[in-house]
Amino acid sequence: MNADTTGPHAGAHAGPHAVVVGGGITGLATALRLLAAGVRVTVLEGTGRLGGKLLAGEIAGAPVDLGAESLLARRPEAVALAEAVGLGDRLQAPATSTASVWSRGTLVPMPKGHVMGVPGDAADVAGLLSEEALRRIGQDLELPPTELGEDTAIGAYVAARMGHEVVDRLVEPLLGGVYAGDAYRISMKAAVPALFEAARRHPTLTAAVRAVQAAGSATPADVAGAATGLGGAVFAGLAGGVGTLPVAVAAAVRAAGGTVLTGTPATALLRTGPATWQVVTRDRTLDADAVVLTTPAPVTAGLLAAHAPAAAAELDGIDYASMALVTLAFRRADLPGLPGSGFLVPPVDGHTIKASTFSSQKWRWVAEGAPDLFVLRTSVGRHGEEHQLHREDADLVAASLKDLAAATGLAARPVATTVTRWAGGLPQYPVGHLARVARIREAVAALPGLRLAGAAYDGVGIPACVASAHRAADGIADEIIATSETTHPGAGHSS
Repeated sequence: MNADTTGPHAGAHAGPHAVVVGGGITGLATALRLLAAGVRVTVLEGTGRLGGKLLAGEIAGAPVDLGAESLLARRPEAVALAEAVGLGDRLQAPATSTASVWSRGTLVPMPKGHVMGVPGDAADVAGLLSEEALRRIGQDLELPPTELGEDTAIGAYVAARMGHEVVDRLVEPLLGGVYAGDAYRISMKAAVPALFEAARRHPTLTAAVRAVQAAGSATPADVAGAATGLGGAVFAGLAGGVGTLPVAVAAAVRAAGGTVLTGTPATALLRTGPATWQVVTRDRTLDADAVVLTTPAPVTAGLLAAHAPAAAAELDGIDYASMALVTLAFRRADLPGLPGSGFLVPPVDGHTIKASTFSSQKWRWVAEGAPDLFVLRTSVGRHGEEHQLHREDADLVAASLKDLAAATGLAARPVATTVTRWAGGLPQYPVGHLARVARIREAVAALPGLRLAGAAYDGVGIPACVASAHRAADGIADEIIATSETTHPGAGHSS
């Protein structure tokens, strides 16, 4: 098979060429960063569309997100990327951020004054937890310090300090919304690093929570948020949907001279020199001075098996959770008044759905796009519940309507429904995850011209994925541009 030398800047003096495998937000952000550094880029996406878990769509003519719906605005990376690709004026803070917890059959306003569900004062969660649980929280101040070691499960640690009810009714549903995982398995060091570090420095969990709260009371990101019109909003959306972000980034990549190919999975990775590679697809082979793999861990493991077997084995050990999003559109006039932006559901109560978002109340752009409709969505499935994705669409819709009726009194029938399945959508971060990532990176570091990036490593949120992309791109640029003058005269200089 011949090497593919086609592309926008192909030729003898085209400069160094990087192939980015994976066309999700991580891969696209990697490509844009590399292009800015003067590297020629080809992006390979195995499926027929770009964006990964970011997907904009519509229901009953109303625009909606069918994947991730918000960006963490207190981290700068995703907001900055949106601005860089011309979407800055479409960033929106939620119209309401008042959420509830559906606990013991009642919708209770989400308490304030907690760090990922861990309270700094029992009084802050008095409306949600039992009197016995509130007394148990206070006992944290009387317990001797807990030795955390190198890592610990956040659920186990918090339960030991403050009791299981805090975990089951606050920490679990909040973490479930991020990882679709089990709080009793999730790494505190990876999932809530600020709290983990504070807990190592303070004698009680209460003191650690208060320290994190004090440190985050006025962050630089709040100032940046004010400049974008987001104020101090924790989260932000995009008018038209967060799913429009990868589309805009892909357009920027192409405008900068990059090549983006869909329906082109990488089938093999060949090392052709000390720091050069070939990426094999079904119909072409691309020569590359560098490769960035942004694919899910199992795919990355397969590509690396011949070159870094230890890294491949570690990657194969990363579990993923699968989930489904059930999007429902109602006639607005048929609905009762619904509280706030939605609600979370503690798994301990045994319901099917794990959360519901009232999209038409949370996002102005959804309400304005369909003023006569009310759009909401539910999420179904956690780690270990892959069977939920095998249920028929109608069954998932019926289960969602049953739980919505029990939680809110909603009795109306939807005018349209859409079920979106995300098989293997969320990597799990169990105890020891960061140590695993360190071992993977150590093994890959022995292979010049190769980097990994994506949700499996440094965080599952969009800003974390963009940061991972920038880390990989900057490492590649530093590595190949420094030596490219001898093989690609003029590389690294803009013209």
